[in-house]
Amino acid sequence: MVRNPILRGFNPDPSFCRVGEDYYIATSTFEWYPGVQIHHSRDLVNWRLVARPLNRAAMLDMRGNPDSGGVWAPCLSWSEGRFWLVYTDVKRLEGNFKDAHNYITTCETIDGVWCDPWYVNASGFDPSLFHDRDGRKWFVNMRWNHRWAGSGVNAAHDRFDGIELQEWSPERGLFGPKHDIYAGSDLGLTEAPHLFWREGWYYLTTAEGGTGYDHAVTLARSRRIEGPYETHPAQHVITARHAPDHPVQRMGHGQYVEGHDGRHWHSFLCGRPMPGPQGPFCATGRETGLAEVEWRDGWLWLKAGGQIAPTELPLAGAQRVGSVQVCDFHGPDLPLEFQWLRTPYPERLFTMTGTCLRLTGRESLGSWYEQSLIARRQEESAYTASATFRADPPSWQQAVGMCTYYNRHKFHAALITREAGARVVSLVSCLGDWQRERLTFHARVPCPDGEVTLGVRVAGAAQQFTLNGQDIGPELDASLISDEGGKGEHASFTGAFVGVVAHDLTGQGWQADVTRFEYDDRI
Repeated sequence: MVRNPILRGFNPDPSFCRVGEDYYIATSTFEWYPGVQIHHSRDLVNWRLVARPLNRAAMLDMRGNPDSGGVWAPCLSWSEGRFWLVYTDVKRLEGNFKDAHNYITTCETIDGVWCDPWYVNASGFDPSLFHDRDGRKWFVNMRWNHRWAGSGVNAAHDRFDGIELQEWSPERGLFGPKHDIYAGSDLGLTEAPHLFWREGWYYLTTAEGGTGYDHAVTLARSRRIEGPYETHPAQHVITARHAPDHPVQRMGHGQYVEGHDGRHWHSFLCGRPMPGPQGPFCATGRETGLAEVEWRDGWLWLKAGGQIAPTELPLAGAQRVGSVQVCDFHGPDLPLEFQWLRTPYPERLFTMTGTCLRLTGRESLGSWYEQSLIARRQEESAYTASATFRADPPSWQQAVGMCTYYNRHKFHAALITREAGARVVSLVSCLGDWQRERLTFHARVPCPDGEVTLGVRVAGAAQQFTLNGQDIGPELDASLISDEGGKGEHASFTGAFVGVVAHDLTGQGWQADVTRFEYDDRI
């Protein structure tokens, strides 16, 4: 049995691409570095992470980017014997303005060295590149209108100012007339445009309804690429907005691919809500699903009928659900599961010594510049994780430990530090009040000499830290580490991470070693 989502844990905004019998999905990474995750499969059942192309300063530098800024909605395509990747680096997202810079890079192999990018524009986000049959290339993105009033029933619609199209080439950049090709349906918030051609029609897939529980995949078509485009007779191809009890929600934002065997598929963004003390929450963030579609009367429809993508896929093969990771950090490279935040200069945060992962304490967990946080995605609703540390912090200004993290104002941490001359483990949280961002101190417990192992156990909305296998401190609210957790009106687009963190608030770069890390969600 193959179940949705197919890419579990934080993997939103899936761009779907086929090259021969090889399938690729590129997803957003927001403030996590390196940028853009690309997974590969040959059976559409089992997917393997093969590349994060935006891996150097010339391609991406997110220091100073806000939470949920950075890399939004990539578009991966294949043309002229090479891959093309379009991506956005969002420098501001709250308030009237969106400072969203759009780029294109290319490479002959998916896991090769991608070229320094071409800068394209900043008129909006969710850009894509369409390679037409005559060799021309068209750049398409939603347009952001900062002049919205900020209130009233149509305010959100006013911000999303339609889909624009313009010709592009590596030599000339954008050129020729700009075309407003689609204003969207009455659901509004029209974004994530992807064009494809089939049997005399240009088809435009968009996402609508926002990234929450009203999300949807909308389809339109035209005989001419410049439009006008007519909307699908059912308006949406995929959505769960009218099925609040369905186990998979937030369906929207995807891309169509015709399989090598003649079957037809559409990727989509989704989330798996679970009960929490403040209401449903998606601990695993926004994930990637897949649905089989079919053509009827010149339009795409879900093959299973209706608009709700099935939770099970008609594919043969054994899907791997649940994972275990055991790292002793003896290799030369950081294991691929891990990422860090914002900076293209990871050597300032950590080094691989050949026997351990050495963290260099930098700024606080609240920083937008240099945080020594090395973490991996939470992929299921329940898991255990642990890390073994060699650390002797000289004062309360230095610390190292385990962290469950969503963003700078939503995290829990168990930190080895020093208080009144004694080594202790301090349990702290930032509880999601994005305006105040104050720490809550839950407990301080004595820390034994020598190597110690800090762990965390998560089951739904319950989280418990451990020290050398014994519970410490109170049970914490794991639902905080989610899109829905916390207080205030602010964008939340990512997912839960768990990992190790160090800081040195004196600015002197104190170091600590991590000798082992384990993660297991086969519970």
